[in-house]
Amino acid sequence: MGSLYSEHRSWLHGVPAAVKLLLFAFLGTVQYGTNNVTVLAVAAGACVLLFASLGRAILPARKLVASVVLASLLILAFHAVLHQAVLGWISTLRLLSASLLGIALTLTTRSGDLLDVLERLLSPLQRLGLKTERLALQLAMMLRFTEHFFVVWKRLDDAHRLRTGKTGGLRLLAPLTIQMLSSARRVADTLEMRMGE
Repeated sequence: MGSLYSEHRSWLHGVPAAVKLLLFAFLGTVQYGTNNVTVLAVAAGACVLLFASLGRAILPARKLVASVVLASLLILAFHAVLHQAVLGWISTLRLLSASLLGIALTLTTRSGDLLDVLERLLSPLQRLGLKTERLALQLAMMLRFTEHFFVVWKRLDDAHRLRTGKTGGLRLLAPLTIQMLSSARRVADTLEMRMGE
């Protein structure tokens, strides 16, 4: 599967996966504890600066960031039409901050490192009889397929742009769905063979 992990090293690559995951999860959650637009704007500004500080590491995620910005603007416009400007700003700033933190984590952390962290975090649940290795694997696969979705989307869009000179838009939906289902089937078959050994 394709990956958004950036081989261009940044300062965030050197931070342990557990620290990044817990810190980003905490920062993302804290934003939902306030509706103060000024506080949320400052937090969003800090997230933008953190993301920009990664330098060339952000290159693989340019289109993903552009889609997040576009979604944010659409949400803002939607709430403006409904005369809910404050709610629009709150929603937009939260989305922008959480998305940038998530993308920064994906760009600077290998999937295997995240899986190790998830297994350690879930290990206390083994006392309740839960198979935490499988739960950690399921969470890691969900994160991986989310990342893979955007990688495949970008690849298809680039190919369509080369052929036609235009962005693919909704035309990419069918081939994107087919490729994602095909990838899911291959991964499922591989997992079934591995677990059967």
